[in-house]
Amino acid sequence: MDWTFILKYTPLYIQAAALTLEIAFWGILFSLLLGIACSLIKYERVPILQGIVSFYIELSRNTPLLIQLFFLYFGLPKLGIRISAENCAIIGLAFLGGSYMAESFRSGLESIDKIQLESASSLGMNRVQTLQYVLFPQAMAISMPSLCANIIFLIKETSVVSAIALADLMYVTKDLIGLYYQTGEALLLLVTSYLILLLPISVLASVLERRLRYAGFGT
Repeated sequence: MDWTFILKYTPLYIQAAALTLEIAFWGILFSLLLGIACSLIKYERVPILQGIVSFYIELSRNTPLLIQLFFLYFGLPKLGIRISAENCAIIGLAFLGGSYMAESFRSGLESIDKIQLESASSLGMNRVQTLQYVLFPQAMAISMPSLCANIIFLIKETSVVSAIALADLMYVTKDLIGLYYQTGEALLLLVTSYLILLLPISVLASVLERRLRYAGFGT
């Protein structure tokens, strides 16, 4: 193992990890917002929009992220729409993640007992108040394990964005292997980088799930 190589290129991996985290952060944030909006539309069975959301979920979950990125980065310019590689990556992650978030949150909403809706109604709450104070907090707690799994899944999926020339961790690794043939060292840096990124999030998710369970939610 060439430790000189590892020490020399560690700063490059730190820079690539920062880009990976930035893309993942915005992609996850937008996927959460999109997922919550879609789940509410399906839960409330909004006419027309319900069908559009169902089509979006099937389209998103049944096409690979790589194909979605190619469409955004190489396909849209043919239609006169140009988006930067970084924005394509964020949009692609949000598009893919939104469908998974929607299904996770919808299952949380539908698992809440109907008697709670009747109780909220008997207390004089309107539909918006019922969503805000009764449904949303409980659905979020119940969905937390699958939401956390989706977040980790999306961070790992960022390894695909190197296909549209973004200098993320995978791109740097392939570049160094191609230049210096130091495969073992480059892969060690890659695996270590992803472990450093993902392990704290995984531990935090476990703690959060445990706390919610102790608080009496999600059971």
